[in-house]
Amino acid sequence: MFDGFATRRVTTSGAEIHLRLGGDGPPLLLLHGYPQTSAMWHRVAPALARRFTVVAADLRGYGRSSRPPSGPDHAAYSKRAMAADMVEVMATLGFATFAVAGHDRGGRVGHRMALDHPAAVGRLAVLDIVPTHTMWRRMGKELALATYHWLFLAQPDGLPERLIGADPGWWVREQLRRWAGDPDAFAPGALEEYVRCFSDPAAVHASCEDYRAGAAVDDELDAADLGHRRIACPLLVLWGDRGIAQQAEDPLAAWRPWAADVRGHGVPAGHFLPEEAPAETLAALDAFL
Repeated sequence: MFDGFATRRVTTSGAEIHLRLGGDGPPLLLLHGYPQTSAMWHRVAPALARRFTVVAADLRGYGRSSRPPSGPDHAAYSKRAMAADMVEVMATLGFATFAVAGHDRGGRVGHRMALDHPAAVGRLAVLDIVPTHTMWRRMGKELALATYHWLFLAQPDGLPERLIGADPGWWVREQLRRWAGDPDAFAPGALEEYVRCFSDPAAVHASCEDYRAGAAVDDELDAADLGHRRIACPLLVLWGDRGIAQQAEDPLAAWRPWAADVRGHGVPAGHFLPEEAPAETLAALDAFL
């Protein structure tokens, strides 16, 4: 799915990150969402690699990256920790400044990266998300029913791990089906990778820690930064017209408090823009970058 791309494993101060590397030109970091891996970019990464040096990385805890231990505060899976991984990865590859495009959880990592490492992020695109603090602030009955996994995965004491562990393959396919505008949009090879990687119990636990961090340290950091720190670089916001983000709040309105230069539009898709609407996603990223 990534013809011409090499794979590498980069050790950071907190994890070992698996990535796909291809192309030539200005550096572009692609970050995936839940419950996927960097394979989700397979329909747009080769075209982007004609103009950019593309780095498609697995977040810590996901895909073929390592799964560091976590503590009671879940900080090991905070977006701050994940962002630090990626800044170190890009520095190791020789890139001090780079563009970032992140889908779902990867977009949240990009948001935190642009706040914590403003000199590193030259442009940021977020796909089908509104800020974490906005999601929790808007979590009424309708949104909770539509995004119940935010509450389920954040439950303590191994509850979601035990239930998902009964049939992780079914869980992955069911979440993709629920959030996709087109449930048949996923390439068999990509779906096989998602299921294979997620079938590791340590990956299930790490992903739950990701959501526990989202309900705790990530929300706290965003709440503290709102109104005090802003994204310095241009920000592109894309969302599916049948996706998750627009169910919480108008995406552009949600992001305007966070950056001075905010632009974007909806895409005819559900949640998984690069797989459901690759041509539209590629065109928007190409023009922005």
